[in-house]
Amino acid sequence: MFSVLAPSGHPSTCRLQLFTADGVRPVAVVTQVAGEGMGLTNAVEAFAGAVWERHCPDDELPPVWVQRQLDAEGSVRGTEFRRVKFAGARRYRPLGPRWSAITSEQLEALVGMPVATDRGDGYVPRPEEPEPQLVFAEFAVIRLARPSPFREPECMPSGMGWRRWVRQALPRRTARTCCWYHGGDWHAVSAMALDVLNRARAQEIAADDMEEFAVAHAAAAGADRWQSEALATLFSVSDAIQPAFESGYVNGQHRSQAMLEAGVRRTVVLWIVPAT
Repeated sequence: MFSVLAPSGHPSTCRLQLFTADGVRPVAVVTQVAGEGMGLTNAVEAFAGAVWERHCPDDELPPVWVQRQLDAEGSVRGTEFRRVKFAGARRYRPLGPRWSAITSEQLEALVGMPVATDRGDGYVPRPEEPEPQLVFAEFAVIRLARPSPFREPECMPSGMGWRRWVRQALPRRTARTCCWYHGGDWHAVSAMALDVLNRARAQEIAADDMEEFAVAHAAAAGADRWQSEALATLFSVSDAIQPAFESGYVNGQHRSQAMLEAGVRRTVVLWIVPAT
């Protein structure tokens, strides 16, 4: 079992078979089961760089990389190994991965011997981690990281630098028709969200039940459809604004951008706190 701290900030694992011989680049063949943390495809640079650093640190290039994804039961998902070629590399940091198919016969020819396609008898599975704690909390919008939304520049230009301070002094409440994110008053929604948060804490509402609790509150308060939808997203465990612990976002860049543009001062975000 090979473990690495993935870009997500959580440990991720795979099975590593490393084939070496004098005078040639090592060949790393890795397999991973769903649920072992960040996937091989999304974290390929982290996995390949870690194998390079730990097992062949004197080599100028990363090992030749071949990967195969398995489903949760351990059977093969799809029929192919995937060869990954990197466009370049800095020390222990492969860059620019490109995937292509490689057959079992080609892989055997590459390493000079048969390659196991499963987990192996001696594989130590990744221990199950305790469930993290989901915590909704009040947060100052001005402290949100600079968003990088994927929208037309006329609708939502990338990021809010010094202008966020201007909007704090000169807030906007007017809705726009360009997109859903600009379709209502985030000041009103955030005020409702803070009220919901205080009421939920007094009643000890679980994080998974917060969205339903918020929707009921919006209905009782006479919120319009857009406000109800927006409020629900702020308390959805899968869709809430979730700042990353280091910087940036796990989720919620477009709503954050819209709030910054409107000059909203405080709102509700979701933190995922690892269990201890």
